[in-house]
Amino acid sequence: MDIRTYLKNNVLLFDGSMGTYFAEKYRDFEGSCESANLKDPEKVKKIHEEYLAAGCRALKTNTFACNPVSYRGDERLLGDVIRAGMKIAQDAVSAAKEREKDGAHKEIFIFADIGPVIGADEETTAEAYRKLADLFLSAGAQHFLFETNAAADHLAQTAEYIKKKRPDAFIIVSFAVQPDGYTREGNYAADLCRAVMECGAADAFGLNCMSGASHLLELTERMDFSGKPLSVMPNAGYPRIVGSRMFYDSDPQYFAEELEKTAAAGASIIGGCCGTNPDHIAAAAARLSAEGQRENEEKKIPLVRPASSSGRRETQADTSPDQESENRFWNRLSRRERVIAVELDPPRDDDGEKFLRGAVQLKEAGADAITIADCPTARARMDSSLMACKLHREIGIDTLPHMTCRDRNLNATKALLLGLSMEGVRNVLAVTGDPIPSAERDEVKSVYQFNSRMLAKYISSLNENEFRRPFRIYGALNVNARRFDIQLDLARKKIENGVCGFLTQPVLTETALENLKQAHEQLDAFILGGIIPVVSSRNGRFMNSEISGITVDEKIIDLYEGKTKEECTEIAVRVSSVIAEKIRPYTDGFYLMTPFYRTDIITRLIAEIRRQEG
Repeated sequence: MDIRTYLKNNVLLFDGSMGTYFAEKYRDFEGSCESANLKDPEKVKKIHEEYLAAGCRALKTNTFACNPVSYRGDERLLGDVIRAGMKIAQDAVSAAKEREKDGAHKEIFIFADIGPVIGADEETTAEAYRKLADLFLSAGAQHFLFETNAAADHLAQTAEYIKKKRPDAFIIVSFAVQPDGYTREGNYAADLCRAVMECGAADAFGLNCMSGASHLLELTERMDFSGKPLSVMPNAGYPRIVGSRMFYDSDPQYFAEELEKTAAAGASIIGGCCGTNPDHIAAAAARLSAEGQRENEEKKIPLVRPASSSGRRETQADTSPDQESENRFWNRLSRRERVIAVELDPPRDDDGEKFLRGAVQLKEAGADAITIADCPTARARMDSSLMACKLHREIGIDTLPHMTCRDRNLNATKALLLGLSMEGVRNVLAVTGDPIPSAERDEVKSVYQFNSRMLAKYISSLNENEFRRPFRIYGALNVNARRFDIQLDLARKKIENGVCGFLTQPVLTETALENLKQAHEQLDAFILGGIIPVVSSRNGRFMNSEISGITVDEKIIDLYEGKTKEECTEIAVRVSSVIAEKIRPYTDGFYLMTPFYRTDIITRLIAEIRRQEG
């Protein structure tokens, strides 16, 4: 029977985890479970047979981690492992059918199991998926499961590639999500599944891994419904760590009950992921048998929510009146009024009085928002988000905290955003963040679970699906980059991911000015031109030598040679005012960076800028 016909009248039960069950069953085996396809195929076949005896009707090949990147380009070995994996599964099915003459195993579907290809550039990754498709097709694969993905990149194209070569192929694309519905890269499950739905080559979409049965049931129940089958394969609860090993203690009966509810909620394809074993699948098979097979008209097939808005440059604020009053900074930008945002670095210690006094001075001078760096140069300072909340609450000025990808994973990022939202902070600057200096890497680890583009997309998705009031997301733009064309491409991707405006690095050279003009012409986003007053010749040389992303023209540095502090202050205000005048036609406002807490310079500069504007 064709799998599509089978799904019209039946729930398809997959097997459980090969990887975790193999590790539990054969603790002395050296190497990955996939390597056993060649080293000890009987071990793999035994596990397949256990799952078949438990009652599954779909079997995943033991090939999850097999791809050209993980095999370091050894295509011969990769092909041998994949072909062996297909044959072992086929032999297990044949043996099961031979043992049970009553036809209990008549309909069993073997799926080529393909995990995510990670750690390579776009071109290499795309080629790796095509190579996998060819290897499995040459081994006789008809059914494909792309599982545990964090993004939809390359999956639609690969599905189309397979269908061109084998039109009758059945393809499932499944995403690994946390209990809140987000992947490790910050993509929302509904958005990813929608992308799969729009690909005519994929036959089903789904969720697997990272979450237990109860949480994936909740996600299934929250989704809307329409056209293609939904696949749900949860973990056996959540693991505990004993020594260096990971263990799952999930009760198979509880797992089966939740899986039965998931099928009732609309999943046509169910099974198990990490931690599940034949006991879990046997319990699920028993529950499904007790329930009976559902007729087609009783099924509910999920459809995801529509895509979110892009967050690109707008001519009017799209917030409700009560939201508008909470984000004066954005409202001025959206009304095409020029704005001034001033950066003030947070304290190195726990004394914030000087910082607060400076913020008050800047507000009184006419700053529209205070931006706060997140541990600049990867040195610990007072938390930027906490300071943003304090300023917003006590001083009543809009704040724009920087949020780096360096020190937080997705959970910590979401937790912080929830707190910011509660405090009424409505703007964030998403940046990758300076790396931990190499000498300290053995002691202080960088997280870097994602980059600034992914962070922007994650916040944008949270705006649509979680937050009652949206954050306005800003990005950084390095106008001092040698390859500014690359910076523009990255900026366009940030805009696609929800960034509404950019704060640029300081414009202190003619090259930076020319790059700013390009950005103004080519980017559909607000631009705040960066200005940092140079306060001495030594300060200028320091920035050239030790601050990434800042370039100071030698002519500017020469102006400060032999000058007193008072004279340097006058030069700083004068030079910065000239820069402001030059960049005004190509910006929607200014991003002023306060050097060494010299708010006296910045307040004078704000006054000069306002005077220039008339």
